[in-house]
Amino acid sequence: MTRHITRTWLGAGALLLTGTLALTACGSGFDDDGGGGATGDGEASELTSSDDALSILIGSSGDAETQAVEEAVAAWSEESGVEASVQVANDLPQQLSQGFAAGSPPDLFYLATEALAGYAGNGSLVAYGDLLENKDDFYPSLVQNFTVDDQFYCAPKDFSTLQLIINKGLWDAAGLTDDDIPTTWDELADVAATLTSDGVTGLAFGAEYQRLGAFMAQAGGQLVSDDGTEAVANSPENVEALTYVQEQMDAGSFAYATIDLGAGWGGEAFGQEKSAMTIEGNWITGAMTNDFPDVEYVVAELPEGPAGKGTMQFTNCWGMAADSPNQQAALELVQYLTSAEQQLAFSEAFGPMPSVQSAAEQWTADNPDMAAFLAGADYAKGVPTNDGIAAVITDFNASLEGLKAGDPQEILDTVQSNVEAVVG
Repeated sequence: MTRHITRTWLGAGALLLTGTLALTACGSGFDDDGGGGATGDGEASELTSSDDALSILIGSSGDAETQAVEEAVAAWSEESGVEASVQVANDLPQQLSQGFAAGSPPDLFYLATEALAGYAGNGSLVAYGDLLENKDDFYPSLVQNFTVDDQFYCAPKDFSTLQLIINKGLWDAAGLTDDDIPTTWDELADVAATLTSDGVTGLAFGAEYQRLGAFMAQAGGQLVSDDGTEAVANSPENVEALTYVQEQMDAGSFAYATIDLGAGWGGEAFGQEKSAMTIEGNWITGAMTNDFPDVEYVVAELPEGPAGKGTMQFTNCWGMAADSPNQQAALELVQYLTSAEQQLAFSEAFGPMPSVQSAAEQWTADNPDMAAFLAGADYAKGVPTNDGIAAVITDFNASLEGLKAGDPQEILDTVQSNVEAVVG
């Protein structure tokens, strides 16, 4: 069970993070050359067309996602007459990089934002985004996530944001009401302290930037400037965010789900009622339904920080290989998979939010209790897309594991140096 649900959040946008070093070259530090082993110029002025079958490589969050994608691809295949098969990767970053190195990559594959620049830079990808009939329907922030050097490379397949998940039973037992749902950092600290008792921690989350980054956003901070040209990791805003988290950890009301509570991820700590609240994305719905059906919960927007509302956004796109002999069919399949109708079906099957704006109204009507997740689209920050940033984040995450006893300024100063090496 742990292995299954631990991967759930990865499918939403960070799946390639831990393995991106495979495509960003070797050597020390964070100065990389984008790797090698690819052909093609990345341009999509003319797509290849053949009778070849399509191969699709995905990193699945579990059986529900696998079945949904397989059924959708099979339906398209029957309609189009083009054979297509879906393979579920055990280690997507490794298998993808091996496929490119061997000159036999899949035609289509899940690709995370932080992996895009490396593959785009070495010519592995087709920049087909502007050829999509529904290109103007995607959320602009998602299009930006998959744009490199002004080229829209690939269609966002779906997306997720982080929000606050509250155990209703523990909340009610503590005498808290809807009026107590926190809207500020001070209020979050107060309710977390109230909920911390009898072996239950008020708030638990993953020991990683992909969770603590929400606090950074609420303080007005981020790792890289909006235009991607400046390292801003050790800003006073980020120091304030990590200091706030550290103070609550010292008080015992915040904790790391894995290190402190022995759970596989924040959703598991929450489902096992080791924590009364967690910070997770909408993928948690599948885990709660399948693994913790007796735990009643509510979803609220994360509290505002000193700079206002803030959260993180995760997404993957459908990457297309420059070496694919049947890119035209691959494009048609992507358009089918990213239609509003199909994305709503995916959402019902395994929880992600549609990446097209035309599906928003229906998704909200179908998921009224999850509306806070979609609200986050208006102010969410994505993971930086600079080539090599994955290695920086991996190092940052290792440092964050020791935040409780560490120095936020020193941690961020190191991150700053690493980001500068990537941005510069």
